[in-house]
Amino acid sequence: MIILDTDVLIEIFDKHSAAGKTAMDAILARSDTVATTAINLHEILYGLEKYARPTVEILQLPILGYAKEDSRLSVKLEVSAERAGKPIRRTDAMIAAIAMRSEAEFYTLNLKHFAPLKSLGLKMFNP
Repeated sequence: MIILDTDVLIEIFDKHSAAGKTAMDAILARSDTVATTAINLHEILYGLEKYARPTVEILQLPILGYAKEDSRLSVKLEVSAERAGKPIRRTDAMIAAIAMRSEAEFYTLNLKHFAPLKSLGLKMFNP
């Protein structure tokens, strides 16, 4: 399974984006299950609501929820990153926990945000 980050989804839904076309081609080449998380869905829906760019395509993706075990893991990830001197955003830790629990590869274009999580077990999708 490949879990798509918000930035990848934005590029894919932007019909004029070269990065979106590249992302979609890489995803299709793998013929793997594709999903996103409830946290990414929130970020996308917030942007759509704020900037009035309606689309229902995002709602067709499988959405992975945030469960109790994700809470425990995301806290460990966030604290470990802080202790290593590489603090991360709380929502990034939450998204990473969902991906790790799902044993999925995580596809983001924002490698800087998620780099500290690779050493903690987050598998990254590399097209």
